[in-house]
Order: sequence, then C-alpha cells, then structure tokens
Amino acid sequence: MAGSVKKLLIGIALAAATVAVAISSTNGDKDRPRIVVDESLPVATFAGGCFWCVESGFEHVPGVVEAVSGYSGGRANNPTYSQVSSGTTGHIESVRVHYDPAVISYDGLLAAFWRMIDPTDAGGQFVDRGEQYTTAIFYHDEQQKRAAERSRDALAATGRYTMVIATPIREAEKFYVAEEYHQDYYEKSPVRYNLYRYGSGRDQYLDKTWGDELNVDYGEYSPEKG
Repeated sequence: MAGSVKKLLIGIALAAATVAVAISSTNGDKDRPRIVVDESLPVATFAGGCFWCVESGFEHVPGVVEAVSGYSGGRANNPTYSQVSSGTTGHIESVRVHYDPAVISYDGLLAAFWRMIDPTDAGGQFVDRGEQYTTAIFYHDEQQKRAAERSRDALAATGRYTMVIATPIREAEKFYVAEEYHQDYYEKSPVRYNLYRYGSGRDQYLDKTWGDELNVDYGEYSPEKG
C-alpha cells in the first residue's frame, strides 16, 4: 500500500512539474540567455535525453567550466522549446560543454557521458520518447570523432549491454541555446527536477548498469587506461 501511495504522489508531482514547464514555455520561448564563456576553452556537444539531467551531470564533472542546454541537429532556425518538444523540427535536446583540458580530457567527458544515458535506446531516453530525446555525440573535429568512435567501440566490447549501442556519432551542427528557465534547472527548481529525475528511472537504470563504476576519476581517464 505504501508503495502505491508513493507512486501516486510522484505521479501527481510529475504532472504538476510538466504543467509548470508548459506554462513557462508559453511565456518564455524567446527568452534566450547570453552565455559568456572563455572562447579559448575547447567545446564538446552531447545529447542524452532530457537536457536538465545531462547539463547537471556535466556540471558536476571536475574540469567542466560551463554546460549549456540547447537544441542541435534540426532543420528550423532558432527553434523554441515548444517546437523542439513537439518533435517536428528534427532538433534534439543537447548540451554544449566548455571544459579545461588541463583538468579533464575529451576522453574523460566521453566516459562521463556514457554514465549518464542508456546508449542502446534509439527511441528516446527513459520516460521521454521521440527523436527530440534521443542520444548523440556531436563531434567538432576529426580528433573528437576518432575519440568518440574508439570510446563507443571499447564500451561495446565490454559486454555491458545485451543490445547494440545506438548512440550516433554526428558532425556538430548549429547549436541554439535553450531558453533561460532551462539553464541550471536543477538549481532553480530542485524539487521539480529531483521528482522528475527520480520518476524518469534514469538513476535507477544507471545504478543497475554501472554499480560501483558509476563514479570514476574522469580527470585520470584516458584511452590507455580505458
């Protein structure tokens, strides 16, 4: 009985959070923040379903200076959240990561990324379904492309997954910064964020898949160390 009540409460809270986001998207689709970062920093771009979760994940990785939620890979110019979430623009929710290579390598970012997603799901991520919530690694140069392919192949060779890794490795395209209310959502709306994240099943899946390997020293991660 207690478990059923808990599920009901989470469902109600998730519904309230969804309504709140829908209202925000109506009022703030054109509210695009101006993100100021050190342009000398290298950039990486990833898509892993809900960008609230992926942004939060990267911002907790040592060496990441800034993670920005946005949209990439689609057809429309300057799409809004309402348009992207409808699944009609071809964009997917993405996160652009600005990082300090003296602290973390691109290989370290890849290691962190795999520990945020289900790479075998080609139809979305967890409770979020549709192309707009699929995964991708957007490479910015040939070095990143080779590193991503090497990392993917090494992960597949571990036998961790019974299904084929479906995360595509794609050339980086135009990145549109998402509306202000999406940036650092995990800090702005921690209750709604945590309820959503728990209800999505993301953390439960990652704990089951990775166990003690979920948290590693990404700063020490390299192709040689695996």
